[in-house]
Amino acid sequence: MKNIQIKIGGFGGQGIVLAGYILGKAASIHDKKNATLTQSYGPESRGGSCSAQLIIGNDEIDYPKVSQPDILLIMSQEAYDKFTPELTKGGILLYDEDLAKPTNNFGKTTRVHSIPATRYAEEIGKKVVANIIMLGFFTAISGLISPDAMKKSIRSSTPSGFEELNVKAFDRGYESGLTKTNQKK
Repeated sequence: MKNIQIKIGGFGGQGIVLAGYILGKAASIHDKKNATLTQSYGPESRGGSCSAQLIIGNDEIDYPKVSQPDILLIMSQEAYDKFTPELTKGGILLYDEDLAKPTNNFGKTTRVHSIPATRYAEEIGKKVVANIIMLGFFTAISGLISPDAMKKSIRSSTPSGFEELNVKAFDRGYESGLTKTNQKK
């Protein structure tokens, strides 16, 4: 597998950096791949622009910065507007349909999928797990990381006492992603 560049974008307070950490840990520790993580956020603790950038693959990673993402996970309109022009032609765009509205026409080569991640998180009972729902969605659609590796990483990376809530959120996103991929066949 070639190295895949991934960018997760949203705003501070959504757990964007945590999502990147969980994804990188699942890839490197539990799926035995190479992974790097860099992050960027504004000076605000909540509400400012935020992103996590990962490179995951079997090859050595010479440079940790994402130059052109193959996969985008978007959780705000600002992130959508800022990062979608960077997406590789033929890449994958995943976005929270309650927080971002498409403004680009990507053509037939780009795989575009939406999920109401924030709405699903509210249904589960905690809006803060929307990032984990997005990770489940990503796992099902991309096939890049095994679900087992993601669940192990979630359990060991989320606050004590909230592990099962986060796994439930992951499962909700994963099931939604499986439904979307089966509809395309």
